[in-house]
Amino acid sequence: MKLPAPYRPVYFDGPPSPFIVLEGVSGIGKSTLAQILARRLRATTLHTLPAPHTDWSSLVNQRLRALPQFAFYLSGLLHAADAVRVARMVGPVVADRYASSVVACHAAVHDVPVEEVARLLEPFQPYLEAPTHTFYLDCSEATLRERLAGKRDTKQDDLDLFAVPGRLARLLVNFQAVQQTDPTGIALDTDGKSAADLAGQITAHLEADGA
Repeated sequence: MKLPAPYRPVYFDGPPSPFIVLEGVSGIGKSTLAQILARRLRATTLHTLPAPHTDWSSLVNQRLRALPQFAFYLSGLLHAADAVRVARMVGPVVADRYASSVVACHAAVHDVPVEEVARLLEPFQPYLEAPTHTFYLDCSEATLRERLAGKRDTKQDDLDLFAVPGRLARLLVNFQAVQQTDPTGIALDTDGKSAADLAGQITAHLEADGA
């Protein structure tokens, strides 16, 4: 279906720069890694959800039922896609979360199959900016607990990982399911590795792919 002009994504002349996404559960180290990659690659960083959505998310999670809540996160994802399109004309973009997190996290919170959430997202896929590489960060539960204990800006999502029965297990299964269907997906084991080590692995992978 062809969308009316105001609803179509805006593209710019010239080849876009790499668009790299970091995915994984809360507290695994995505934000720290994104900052290191941004310096090494001279990249723009983006968090999904970007402002202004990020300021509203806690209220939305408390007050909205599942479908309106999904619509809110979809809105933030579409907004993020617009921001990525603009930033890629200047240089590389590193996103802390993107479409995979919307699917995996929403499915985990509401205990529905990831396939159902992906089906809701499907009509809007043509609007989204496709990543060139999506790195799925993984670690053991012991490592995750250690990292969360040292995190200074702990959020409710971080606390819920262990406070809500089954939440972490569902998230891990969901991210694995999403990764398996992601043509840009690359698994990255973070156990025993510093953020600098992981940044080195990612940049080596990008160089090998000519990104």
